[in-house]
Amino acid sequence: MDKSKGKSLSVQNAALLEWYGRLPVRRVDLVGDYAGQELFLLEGDSLLLRCFSYSDLDFDRGFQLLHAVYAVEYFLQGLIHRKCNFHVVFFDNHTDLCLPRGVPAAGRPKFLLARAAIKRHLSVNLRKSHPALKIHSFTSERDTAFREYLRATGIYFVMCHDGANPIPLSADPSGANEEEDEAEVVAQEMSRKITFRNMICWLMNQSYNVALINGLVWADTKVLSMVVEGGRKARFDFEYEEAIPSLSKSNDNGDIAFLEQVMGRLDLKNERNALMGMQKCQCKSSQANNNNQVSTEREILTVATLAQMLEDDPAMKDLVTHFLAHTALITSLSLSNRRQATQRCTSDKKSRLQSFLAKFSKVSTTLISSSDWSEAMEAGTVPCDIFDLIDGRLFEAFTLGKSEELFPPQSALAFEELARSFCSLSGVHLRVPTGLQNATRHTNGIKSSSSDALTILPFSNPVFDKHLASINLRIAPLKASDRQFGRIFQEVSHWHNAKRRLDPKQAQQTPATAKDKARSLKRDQRFMAEMQSYAASLTNAAGKALEPKTLTVSDTKANKMHVFKESDDAGPSNKKTPGAKAQTHRKGAVKKARLEDIAANKAIKDSENEDRLFTAWRTVRNNLESERSLQSKYHKIRAYLQDLSDPKRKILEAEVQYHLSVILFDIYRTLRKSIVAFSSKEELFGVISLLWDTSRKTAMLDSLTITIADSLREIVKALRLPDPGIPIVTRDRKLACDPGVLVLNDNEIAIDLDDQDFQLLHCGPYMDRNLDSAPDSRVPFQPDGWQRRVLDDLDAQKSVFVVAPTSAGKTFISFYAMEKILRESDDSVLVYVAPTKALVNQIAAEIQARFAKKFKHPGKSIMLLAPTNAKSWSPRVKYIIFDEIHSIGQAEDGIVWEQLLLLAPCPIIALSATVGNPEMFNSWLTATQRPSGFEMSMITHQHRYSDLRKFVFSPPKRFAFRGLAERPSFATLGLDGLQGLAFIHPVASLVNKSRGIPDDLSLEARDCLSLFQAMTHHQTKEFPVDPALNLSKSQRIIRKADIIKWESSLKKLLKEWMADDQSPFDKVLEDLSRSMDFADSIDKQVSKGTVPGGEDDDLIAINSDDLYATTLPLLCKLHERDALPAIFFNYDRHNCESICKAVIQQLVEAETRWKESSPAWKAKLTGFEKWKTEQAKMAGKRPAKKVSTKKGKGGDDDDDPSSKMDKIQDAASDDANPYANFDPEAPVDGFHFAARHRAGISELNMYYGQMKWRGLPPWLTDGLQRGIGVHHAGMNRKYRQVVEMLFRKGYLRVVIATGTLALGINMPCATVIFSGDSIFLTALNYRQAAGRAGRRGFDLLGNVVFQNISHGKICRLLSSRLPDLNGHFPITTTLVLRLFSLLHGSEDSPYAKKAIDSLLSQPRLYLDGPAFKDQVLHHLRFSIEYLRRQDLLSAQGAPMNLAGLTSHLYFTENSSFALNALIKGEYFHELCSDIDTKESNVLRTLMLVMAHLFGRRPCREASNLHLDSGTRHELHADEEYVKNIVKPSSSIVFLPRLPPQAAQILRDHNKDTLQIFTKYVWTFVDQHVKENDRKLPLTGIEVGGANDNIILPGSLPPTKVRSAFVALSGHGDKFESISDLCRTTRSGVFLEEAVIPHLDVYPHESKTPLNAYLYDFFMHGDINTLEKANGVRKSDVWFLLNDFSLVLATICASLAQFLKLPESDLSILDVVGEGDENNNLEDDKFGGDSATDTGSTTASAATTETGGTSVTTASSTSNKPKSKKKVTEAWDDSDVDEASEPEETTGALGDDSGKEELGSGFLNIYKAMTKLRSEFDTKFRKIFA
Repeated sequence: MDKSKGKSLSVQNAALLEWYGRLPVRRVDLVGDYAGQELFLLEGDSLLLRCFSYSDLDFDRGFQLLHAVYAVEYFLQGLIHRKCNFHVVFFDNHTDLCLPRGVPAAGRPKFLLARAAIKRHLSVNLRKSHPALKIHSFTSERDTAFREYLRATGIYFVMCHDGANPIPLSADPSGANEEEDEAEVVAQEMSRKITFRNMICWLMNQSYNVALINGLVWADTKVLSMVVEGGRKARFDFEYEEAIPSLSKSNDNGDIAFLEQVMGRLDLKNERNALMGMQKCQCKSSQANNNNQVSTEREILTVATLAQMLEDDPAMKDLVTHFLAHTALITSLSLSNRRQATQRCTSDKKSRLQSFLAKFSKVSTTLISSSDWSEAMEAGTVPCDIFDLIDGRLFEAFTLGKSEELFPPQSALAFEELARSFCSLSGVHLRVPTGLQNATRHTNGIKSSSSDALTILPFSNPVFDKHLASINLRIAPLKASDRQFGRIFQEVSHWHNAKRRLDPKQAQQTPATAKDKARSLKRDQRFMAEMQSYAASLTNAAGKALEPKTLTVSDTKANKMHVFKESDDAGPSNKKTPGAKAQTHRKGAVKKARLEDIAANKAIKDSENEDRLFTAWRTVRNNLESERSLQSKYHKIRAYLQDLSDPKRKILEAEVQYHLSVILFDIYRTLRKSIVAFSSKEELFGVISLLWDTSRKTAMLDSLTITIADSLREIVKALRLPDPGIPIVTRDRKLACDPGVLVLNDNEIAIDLDDQDFQLLHCGPYMDRNLDSAPDSRVPFQPDGWQRRVLDDLDAQKSVFVVAPTSAGKTFISFYAMEKILRESDDSVLVYVAPTKALVNQIAAEIQARFAKKFKHPGKSIMLLAPTNAKSWSPRVKYIIFDEIHSIGQAEDGIVWEQLLLLAPCPIIALSATVGNPEMFNSWLTATQRPSGFEMSMITHQHRYSDLRKFVFSPPKRFAFRGLAERPSFATLGLDGLQGLAFIHPVASLVNKSRGIPDDLSLEARDCLSLFQAMTHHQTKEFPVDPALNLSKSQRIIRKADIIKWESSLKKLLKEWMADDQSPFDKVLEDLSRSMDFADSIDKQVSKGTVPGGEDDDLIAINSDDLYATTLPLLCKLHERDALPAIFFNYDRHNCESICKAVIQQLVEAETRWKESSPAWKAKLTGFEKWKTEQAKMAGKRPAKKVSTKKGKGGDDDDDPSSKMDKIQDAASDDANPYANFDPEAPVDGFHFAARHRAGISELNMYYGQMKWRGLPPWLTDGLQRGIGVHHAGMNRKYRQVVEMLFRKGYLRVVIATGTLALGINMPCATVIFSGDSIFLTALNYRQAAGRAGRRGFDLLGNVVFQNISHGKICRLLSSRLPDLNGHFPITTTLVLRLFSLLHGSEDSPYAKKAIDSLLSQPRLYLDGPAFKDQVLHHLRFSIEYLRRQDLLSAQGAPMNLAGLTSHLYFTENSSFALNALIKGEYFHELCSDIDTKESNVLRTLMLVMAHLFGRRPCREASNLHLDSGTRHELHADEEYVKNIVKPSSSIVFLPRLPPQAAQILRDHNKDTLQIFTKYVWTFVDQHVKENDRKLPLTGIEVGGANDNIILPGSLPPTKVRSAFVALSGHGDKFESISDLCRTTRSGVFLEEAVIPHLDVYPHESKTPLNAYLYDFFMHGDINTLEKANGVRKSDVWFLLNDFSLVLATICASLAQFLKLPESDLSILDVVGEGDENNNLEDDKFGGDSATDTGSTTASAATTETGGTSVTTASSTSNKPKSKKKVTEAWDDSDVDEASEPEETTGALGDDSGKEELGSGFLNIYKAMTKLRSEFDTKFRKIFA
């Protein structure tokens, strides 16, 4: 290579690395948050590199191939267990990439053989065990075959390595080889990195995201990985060339000439003759055994390889003999008896053995990598067992062992068979080793390894003892070192106080003056007004404001709700005795006469009322005669009808509906005459469809008359519409006002469609959607059958699980249950659980809007594990509602949902629209409810009330905005016919046949018709379409129920076609996909506004990939079709805001240009100025109004009799004057999307003022004025509420939001737009968000638009199945501690006992988990042991010491236990002792430690190419990243190491935990696991002999805890770390690392550095630097900092309670992060104090301005003790000895001297923590001020 080319390649490589470093990444749960059950690709060599890099895998002295196979299968099984769906792909050009870092040249052939053997093993043996898991091989990623594979399978993303190596060079175990040059290692690492990232670059250019396998971790049932986001912006032009050294040597793959020779010698095409094809030996021994052929692939490969090796080098005969003997031992020895120690030998012997293995590896690799070998093995019936080809330690032990040792006779027989086969092939006789010749059966077993001597501390608790009775533990007497000291922790009442906490500064303060009282009252009134306003904006299913229903508690029996059943009689039984009949008849006659008189009088009154109503209607109709626009007239009459009360509407509806039909008829005729309008086919048929629907509904009314019926028949006949079923009526009444319709028999106005096609094509949204609906007295609407089932189950006190799509009508369920509870009594409690605060707040407001009731108890948030609730609130809970129950699958909060379900003390209501495995989930719910005695019922409903129509938007190449169209389309549903918007047929998304058809893929009526027509057109003799499927030839009026049945039949036939490659499915798919061909970008788009345009001089070029530039053109299209309001979903908060700003800016700029050039605007401004001048003159001439000296209640002028009349006259004159309400600063019509008539000016000004008071950016208010809002969790709470209210009112017509809006927020819209792609745009989130469109009661049809999303992603979203829900292992150590707190704090209350019994009686403890109750109990017992040893639990189960702090930090497990360990180890005592003298240093170090414990975010890249002392990073990210990003920034980026003392304490803590849980596994295996550990985890193949009595002398004892596969590398039952224990534990034991309380310490226990974002922020307070250098997205910063602030607040509050400081009087629910605290304070400031919105916390008050004072006072008090008692620095120094004194004497914190006894140590910690929080929160507030 010449220098110039090398330099060019170096520049390209540097550019590639720099590009990769800029790519955005997200850490997500691959299943729950991202892929679901979507198919992804796992790059094979990335998998092998991960597994080969395990430090416990011995490929150095030994060659433990089976251990490597186990590691690979264990990883793959981990993915499958977590419901991943994937294929594995190997690339030939990636062969070298599996080599770990620093492998010496002599060792590389081993890894290459392992690669070939594993690839072969998986390809063959997975076919039976996991046929869906495919193994593929391609030449390279650019192979045409690979491209075709990607196209055919629809891969979602690719999982691979990126070449970064987390192992530091100095710590590299293989780096000690003196022959390896460091420069060569660096070059090889660069080669690997360039190759991997070149592949990633290619994948990104093909629009695939990449998940990194390096850094992937198992977190319970989640798969957490870094996902590198692709997309158009991530593409990079890079051409790869081999520019740097390969990782392997050129001769690593063996001799190609040898392969040809072997192919000739071995007849590999005929397996039976494989060894006899070229017999060199003619001895009797070999000929006598011709029928004894080698039976496995391992033996064939071994014999063939050894024969070639011996031919090349006869001096290897002794090693060849030993290797054959080793192969014989593999066959006969049990797996557990193959554990061998490292043999001592000279360097020469070691070198000779390694050379032999290297040669064997090369030859074997060449053989099994050939296609001839695969064909030969698969042609016969040879079992593939080359996964156990070599056991390097066993081979070494046999070779270097003493020959006089006795060996098992079974191995001798196997050796003889192998030797004969070898002789047949090579002609060389191998003698049986001496030891084998004299071998006898050796039956003395090897002693198993023994358990470490861990003393189990005594424990006894009557509630837990009955559950733990089956666990047999040897409890040893306590040693002095094992004794616990401490105080019993008491959950004091005020920690969970229901009362709102008072600010310590204001605890004793009351309003001093009348002014203060008035201000406080006004603040409270303002808050209530805002709450009422928010509640009033909520609407019911009919779109009307909610009216509160007054509820009272009555007699229980009288109030019992009737369970309606279809079999019930219409009324009560009237059976009477015969003697009473005559008397009843006489009384009945009198009563009948009276009723007739009443009825006659009522009829007269009704007639008079009807006349008045029709007169009023005539007046309204006459007033509208001057209305020129037929469309406007239609809307006004329709609004008039809707506003009528139900009785009035019933009288007038027929005539008013008839008038609407006549108006529609006139509109239709007008459109037919207009050439321009007629070009809009969609609008024309939209009007006629609405006309037909109006006629159909009118025909069903009771008030229908002969006149109306006859007129409707004429219209229907003239248009040739289907007969709407107009009945024959006898009642007639003269029309109050005759619309004067003139129907001409003109064929030109008739439609040219038959009745059924017209209904199917155009009337789908109007079809009767009645699905077995029937009246029910329990609800104010006619519920469907599935809804009545829900009502029946709730009345029967059953638990219900409801799965129904959005818009189906699930909302009423929650409120029906609430009303039942409210009516039942004042003591019953219902708990509502939702995934977001926004949804909870909405439900709270909706309750206020729906119900009115007075209570003797205030409401509160319920904590089921709060001891203070156990005797009061918790037992009164009658129902728990879990809304959006699918949130149980979330990686972060799902475990809390699962724990709540397990602990529920009452029936539950679980609601969701998106559960992928409802049957399985219901089975688990049923199992959880059964121990509590509650029956579970599942109700599913699959059909939306309104259909969704999908479109893809292709932006124009050029765009000019000339204002919005004045008259949108009328009566047009959907977006069909609009340029740039192409319809997507749902079946067109089924491009990947392997996915099948999802159950919830719904078809409209017209979709079914087009599908039927396409299938009929392409049917064949083999694949016919049944004529009975033709719905067009069926009944006259088609209902939605008919479409549902038709859809089901069509989909059933379509599934059959999809499953057969010979079917015409592809042709059908091609036909239905043609509509998307129109999605190509149009050349130009000009909005249809009133702004005059030039000759396209205002057209602006549009980048189709730019969301900021393409959103306004899309909005113009939606406005043109009247498809607003709309919600744009973008899953990046920053993008939501940027899109909003861009649209506002474009509107403002266009408006400014128009104002500058518009004469009309200038004339209006001139007139306005003139009017203002006149008004000023008139004001000067008017006499001053007399100021009244008296004031009434209502205001200043209440006593002035003329004031109100003056105001009315002034208002009338203002309305008459066009300038009275003119605001020149307000957006001009045509340049905003706001519906101004939907909200009053005073209301809007109030909201704008609130925004200004809160200091919100002006652009948010500008957006509201133009009808555009933003909604995401990071926005100001009040602003979000305003957006929700104005959107529901209809004023806001555009909202740009993240996915949080899709979780149940009541914001119905006409159109949902998915604006841009995201890794969070998944099948689950798509369904959640799309469901916002077309809500029941609001829209007949919902539109879904895809903007800037690839065609492949669209098809995937539409055709993907919902992901199955995965559960968690819920028995966390924190939960165990909280259960003991509940039990002890409630004094063994019945509720606490019931909760514990229910939890521990579960047969299947977690969702999708096995039934392993025994193991759960073992896990529980050793969790108790851990808590005992951490001084958090006494021998009797009482919480001790800092149990409160630990349990209140439950959301940070396992960090909370690490914090407790540091306090227990007195690290914080020592560190914080200098808080008064060295505050800055103490806080800096304290912050460093806290950043290691909480908010841990691993860095993405860790490739240590060299040490850079300038940046002091022991472990670097890529060199380019450090150079370009880290060095120029003020961030450290990589979190510095923990202080040595803290690190040592945490490592000791981890070591203790490891010892405890090792003992746990040991005892469980000893008592419950009886099967041998010999099955591979994925394929299930049994390995080794079954007889444990066959042993090889000198072997190490079998392991009991560790997997026998891992033990092959020489490891025993001593584990290095928790990760080592969990990853290598034997089969039959469930051990989840995530629930073991430990925290890996970097770099001793974790090789991945942590992100220093928290520490960096504390040091510089700059969020821009956090985004650029630390890689934290700006939209995530607030939440991350607020979470850490919450941790500090909880710690400070817990310590204050522990020390019994005055600041401890608070509620746990009041402890919030500074971000939430700021919102609370803001609400207090502007909304007033309230019981429903908790204010600031004590802890936060202590950390603001008065934080230092509060702590200093407490400290000074404690430093001056009243008596000279010994000051305790930690509880270990206390004089309370648990072992020697009963529990009740161990002390409590209730005595007055408690604070003094604890001493200054804890007070210093509290002081330091409080100051740290104060400083951190100050910076937090500053950046978000």
